[in-house]
Amino acid sequence: MKNVIEVKNLVKKYGTLNAVNDISFEVKKGEVFGLLGENGAGKTTTLEIIEGLRKGTSGSIVVLGHHVEKSVNAIKEKIGVQLQSSAYFHFLTLSEILNLFCSFYKKSVNPDDLLNMVDLSEKKKQFVGKLSGGQRQRFSIVASLVNDPEIVFLDEPTTGLDPIARRNLWGLVSQIKSKGKTVVLTTHYMEEAELLCDRIAIMDKGKILAMGETHKLIENVKEPFSVNFVASKIDKKIFAKIVKCCARVQNTFGKENQFDLRLKNQKDLNTVVNLVQKFNPELLTVGRATLEDVFIELTGKTIAE
Repeated sequence: MKNVIEVKNLVKKYGTLNAVNDISFEVKKGEVFGLLGENGAGKTTTLEIIEGLRKGTSGSIVVLGHHVEKSVNAIKEKIGVQLQSSAYFHFLTLSEILNLFCSFYKKSVNPDDLLNMVDLSEKKKQFVGKLSGGQRQRFSIVASLVNDPEIVFLDEPTTGLDPIARRNLWGLVSQIKSKGKTVVLTTHYMEEAELLCDRIAIMDKGKILAMGETHKLIENVKEPFSVNFVASKIDKKIFAKIVKCCARVQNTFGKENQFDLRLKNQKDLNTVVNLVQKFNPELLTVGRATLEDVFIELTGKTIAE
């Protein structure tokens, strides 16, 4: 697939702070590409430079064949942007806002079709202030689609939403991708990145620590297997054998009878599962590594920290 975005050696400095520190990556046509990292990692700054909303200190960016520093207006005709926080006119209805936005572009989509796409047709004559948080976010995303863009930028689109509203937004992102569009999103939700993104770049302190297809990043962690179990009675001799096999053993959230084990290979996993079963565990869960494990391995901390 051809690249629709090419970022090379991008740097953004604020005084002595390197908010974006010499990063390079490409985004392919038709994929969902994610920038994953905690708040302050440089995700939003990177997106805003690509979108032409902020100037980089150095480096080059090409979007759909245009250099951002030379042809930002041509790029803006072909991209849609949903910012972290959006402000709309208080006394225009949803339909009126979309019609206004459509008038800014040479090419536009019927506002009624956009509202129907996110089940907001019945709200077309309401003001944004009357919408729920989830409805407002859905409207914010379709407002970025008024010009039928080739690339859609979504900056932390589900932050602050309840679980049901978040899942509705995930469905909307998949729907946008199914129309052949490229989606670039930022998030600090591991589950979100794992479910939605074809490829991700993990950012920390302005740098890209790892990048690639989501499942391949997970496959390459040092401890790809996990065992979690709850047992009221623990045989110390058997437990010593379990510890010998494991890369890490810890109590889950400080509970004395619940353990989380991390293992490096399938052989150790089989051995540990057989040993744990001798405790007659009340709960036994076997799993594979997640993006959170990748993040912890790369940064030494959870994303919440």
